[in-house]
Amino acid sequence: MKALGLLLGGLLFLVINPVQGADLQKGMAAGACGDYATALAEFRPLAAQGNAEAEYELGLMYDLGLGVPHDYAQALTWYRKSAAQGNSSAQVNLGVMYNHGRGVPQDYAQALAWLRKSAAQGNAVAQDDLADAYAHGHGVTQDYTQAAAWLRKAAAKGSARAQTNLGFSYASGQGVPQNYADALVWFHKAAEQGYATAQTGLGIMYDEGQGVTQDYAQAAVWYRKAGAQGDDLAEYNLGVLYNKGQGLAQDYAQAAAWYSKAAAQGYAQAQFNLGLLYEHGQGVAQDYAQAAAWYGKAAAQGHVSAQANLGFLYTHGRGVPQDYTQGIAWYRKAAAQGNAIAENNLGILYAHGQGVPQDYDQAIAYFTKAIALKPDGAMSYRGRGQAYTHMALYDQAIADYTKAIVLDPSYAPAYNNRAWVYHEKGEDIQGLPDAEKAVALAPKDANTFGTRAAIFEKLGQRDKAISDYRAKLKLEPNDDFAKDGLKRLGAAP
Repeated sequence: MKALGLLLGGLLFLVINPVQGADLQKGMAAGACGDYATALAEFRPLAAQGNAEAEYELGLMYDLGLGVPHDYAQALTWYRKSAAQGNSSAQVNLGVMYNHGRGVPQDYAQALAWLRKSAAQGNAVAQDDLADAYAHGHGVTQDYTQAAAWLRKAAAKGSARAQTNLGFSYASGQGVPQNYADALVWFHKAAEQGYATAQTGLGIMYDEGQGVTQDYAQAAVWYRKAGAQGDDLAEYNLGVLYNKGQGLAQDYAQAAAWYSKAAAQGYAQAQFNLGLLYEHGQGVAQDYAQAAAWYGKAAAQGHVSAQANLGFLYTHGRGVPQDYTQGIAWYRKAAAQGNAIAENNLGILYAHGQGVPQDYDQAIAYFTKAIALKPDGAMSYRGRGQAYTHMALYDQAIADYTKAIVLDPSYAPAYNNRAWVYHEKGEDIQGLPDAEKAVALAPKDANTFGTRAAIFEKLGQRDKAISDYRAKLKLEPNDDFAKDGLKRLGAAP
């Protein structure tokens, strides 16, 4: 749920520098108050005179669209002028623009060149961004060791982002020997600066007991700090703690609230978990339509369990109009990702001819895939056994029902199905113990009484057969199988 990994930022930072000189200070003060016209009036003449800092500030205004139309071409012009004079912040931002293709074709090599110039001057942001380039292999061969080296330089200068990423490097062992103690040190440095991602990292370490004694309550403290700043992973993880009652009193309503925050930011696992709560009515009113909506959002991002669950809602018409075509489409997406439940449910649909032509061979193929993916899946063995039963392949059916029973000794349908196969084979004496077991395990399942009634009838135990047929009718008053059995035995319903 909360795997630690190298969390180097995908977006390189833009640098906003302190300025020198009275006119620059006046322009900066004006910009800080939102008076961009005054700021522009101060920066333009200085930039035109070749003042590197003013050139940088003017480029920044065009870059961010402050008091002027958003114009990457103009931003590039002024950044280049300033960077050529050695302004390290302009060099960083020029590297950013090449890195992301803003106003220029994306060019990692050019980005790297400008970042190196700035980093050589000790610019922490440039050093941090160089680490990002090495971590992702942008313009250089991917090299986690080099990434960690640049992170260490930036972290030593107090960069919270670098400190956090160095913490993740130590936690994951990327570029440095794995060392949870060092990871904790760097996370704490960044967390003390209020950096949300570092707070989440600390929460994960307490949650997982990495480098510290596992402490869900402490994890919750750090997740809450990060969640208050809108960190989606922290919001999700706090929801999980409430959901499971770990370190906090179990509270599904709180779980739903925190999942909702992360889900609103597009966090797929939070969307899926929120869908589960709506489907089961935990912490929220049961609402299949809401469940389908959240599963749909997660499924669209490729979340495999959400795809399988959405398929189930469509095939059963819960929260959405029943639509086998849609349901099958989602099952196929999940199955393509190796989801055993989706494979199993496709097998069921082929076995019953729902949304597809009935095809027991196809059903067996899907059940077999489900078993390969989840060898302890009793339901898939039972489903394949049913398909074999319909094909009169009784020995294969018995073998699968037996496997299902071994995996789940309380699985009444498997006992009932195996009893029925023995009945079909004319081996009712052998099937009776299974029928007895099925009734004992599922006394409200009409089918168990029907199977045992048929066996009793075949064994000539008329009174017991009549009793079981009547029991089946009591549970299912319109059942023709029971009515026909009583008629054969000359008994009234």
